[in-house]
Amino acid sequence: MEDAFSVFDGSVAGGKETFVTEDSGPPFSDPDAAQNGAHAAPVPPGGLLDLLSVCAVVLDRAGRIALWSPQAEDVFGYTAQEALGQYAAQLLLHHKHRDKAAQLFSEVMATGSSWAGAFPVRYKDGTTRLVEFRNMRLLDDRGETYALGIAADRQLLRRLETDLALSQQLVSQSPIGLALLDADLRYLLVNPALARINGLPAADHTGRHPRDILTLLDAATVEATMRQVLANGTPVVDCNIVGRTPADPDHDHAWSVSYYRLEGTDGQVLGVANSVVDITPRHRAQAQADRGRHRLALIADASASIGTTLRVDRTAQELADAAVPEPADLAAVDILDSALEMRHRPEGDGPRRFRALGLAMAYTTEAAAAADPVGHLASYRADRLITRCVRTGAPVLVPRVTESDLAHIARDPEAATRLARAGVHSYLAVPLIAHNQVLGTLTLARARTPAPFEEDDVLLAREFADRAAIAIDNARWHQSVRNSAETLQRSLLPDPLPTVRGLDVASHYQPAQASSAVGGDWYDVIPLDGDRTALVVGDVMGHGIDAAAAMGRLRTATRAYADLAMSPDEVLHHLDQTTARLDAHIATCVYAVYRPHDHTLRISNAGHMPPVLIPENGAPRLLALPTGAPLGVGEVQYLTSDLELNPGDSLVLYTDGLVETRQRPIDDRLKLLLRLLTDHGHPSQSSCEQILDALADGDTVDDIALLIARAR
Repeated sequence: MEDAFSVFDGSVAGGKETFVTEDSGPPFSDPDAAQNGAHAAPVPPGGLLDLLSVCAVVLDRAGRIALWSPQAEDVFGYTAQEALGQYAAQLLLHHKHRDKAAQLFSEVMATGSSWAGAFPVRYKDGTTRLVEFRNMRLLDDRGETYALGIAADRQLLRRLETDLALSQQLVSQSPIGLALLDADLRYLLVNPALARINGLPAADHTGRHPRDILTLLDAATVEATMRQVLANGTPVVDCNIVGRTPADPDHDHAWSVSYYRLEGTDGQVLGVANSVVDITPRHRAQAQADRGRHRLALIADASASIGTTLRVDRTAQELADAAVPEPADLAAVDILDSALEMRHRPEGDGPRRFRALGLAMAYTTEAAAAADPVGHLASYRADRLITRCVRTGAPVLVPRVTESDLAHIARDPEAATRLARAGVHSYLAVPLIAHNQVLGTLTLARARTPAPFEEDDVLLAREFADRAAIAIDNARWHQSVRNSAETLQRSLLPDPLPTVRGLDVASHYQPAQASSAVGGDWYDVIPLDGDRTALVVGDVMGHGIDAAAAMGRLRTATRAYADLAMSPDEVLHHLDQTTARLDAHIATCVYAVYRPHDHTLRISNAGHMPPVLIPENGAPRLLALPTGAPLGVGEVQYLTSDLELNPGDSLVLYTDGLVETRQRPIDDRLKLLLRLLTDHGHPSQSSCEQILDALADGDTVDDIALLIARAR
């Protein structure tokens, strides 16, 4: 080890002389160590000289070859044994080049100046090639001079120079960001494209770590990935990173990043290379497509959940529920009172009356107390944003809510304070429009969701509102038709029931839950001469105002025929003819006449549900009467049955809506009715209501008429 280290301090090792050039420095040096005065240590060699096959040749003053490096054989073709001691000019040059070579040799030896250039050299195989030389004079410790020639094949050198220049141009002109980092992850090289991406000059990268440059990104993950690549040599390709750099600190960008380890020709790890491709347009397009697909999914879900009934209040609440938690944290639906009342006249620019019908929140929040309670009717002043929305028929978007905005959003200062405390920072109101009429508004707010509402949210909210508006419009029209039909039907029913001799009578009518099912059922109690009483229950098949009108005509005809003292079967026969003259209507009916003096009941049935007889001391039972065809069929024979209705006995007449459902057999429902009548067969309003409540079924969609008569 001592002999080896003596080479570095100019001593003789192994009996051979050591040489230095006249301007040479230490054989090994580290720039950082040299700057701070530390003793330099050898570092691993680079591979460039090996790639060039650089060789060294030393000539004495006479021009004889004194030293011949092993690489010289690769360059010139001669072994050391063949070259040492030979005159270089005679061995390596054609005679025509020797004079020029001698001149250059003399200048170097005489002046100590170096010479560099290409010179034609004769190879061992007789061919002539250009060899690149770097020549300089050497001095030994005895004052003797020598000539050192550093040589490399010119063709190989030019090819390497071309490759290097091409590489430099590719790196510098590449639109792809490129960087080279050493094994300590310090930047060695950064091309202009990456400098633009990072927003810092290339020179400001050199010697710094990614964490010093990528301050707005997750640099810890970036460096961890690079260390992994350095350790195992496995490249990481097309890793997507989204974030911001000083080049554009206000907007997110996306990059496709790849890392791979760089190794020298001897396998030495040089560092890690990093390529960066800006894929922001593609990322934004993909994000836009993803948002579009997500919006379509939200719209599909909303379409399935909004308008499941023909009730305005239920549809409004379904709309509010569909709007949270996306796109809003809070949602409210308010319907104009004029729309609910089916008023269409213009209301001017003044305040508007709204009924709050829907409210939904993504989480429990104080903002709920700032909203009008569901069902509450309120007058909203003209300067409120919700009023502007219905007045203009256009969305109102406030991306970033200020304190002054809250004064126009909330109903009063206290509500504005609650909204501020809840963190409401973005607001959107869209009109509910159907058939060119504004019905109300869908109001949305964000508090916990950090992003403000934007135009995409306006489009989504309008999709929700448009679908809900059609459903609300249908519901309010159906409700209007229902109200009209129910009003007409109730106006045609006896209210109150007349007082008749020998009977206690109670009745009840219940409209159907669906608006379109209102209209066909009726009952009547008709006083006749001789203290007789006619009891009637019927059902016009069909629904709506037409059925109610047909029912009114049949009820009027029934009263007229009853006054003619006809038997029940004759009354039904005439009603059959009357019904046949009605357009596309048929009906079922039970008609009975009670005589109190002899407690007789004469009864006839036209396709109707069987009546129930409740003996005073017996169990309720269905009357097995001859059942004729429904009214309106024509040419049908009806029969009258004579029964006893003794004091304390009760007769129950009803329509099919009381016992028919889609799910349960009618026989089971009739048995249930008989059990209920055991305890609730008294002719009272409470008995009627208890029977209807007990038989209530969510599947029931028809209206119901019930009549109970008890003999005194």
